[in-house]
Amino acid sequence: MVNFKRCEGKGDCAVVCPEQVFEVRRIDAADYLQLGPLQKLKLRMHGMMVAYTPNAEACRACGACVAACPERAITLARAN
Repeated sequence: MVNFKRCEGKGDCAVVCPEQVFEVRRIDAADYLQLGPLQKLKLRMHGMMVAYTPNAEACRACGACVAACPERAITLARAN
């Protein structure tokens, strides 16, 4: 799970993920609208880029992304 309040879209997660779970791209409008004013400003300063997990089902919970993220924006979550 990626916390958009912390993610700066640097892409370290995508680089280290052996399962290609992540995609760094422009934040969706719906996700952007849920952020507070300070998070929106921070995101604009970082090019409006965040990490999404379109291939989350491929995750093997190795934790490489958690360790690589400089913003501590990623947590591993159990699939329901």
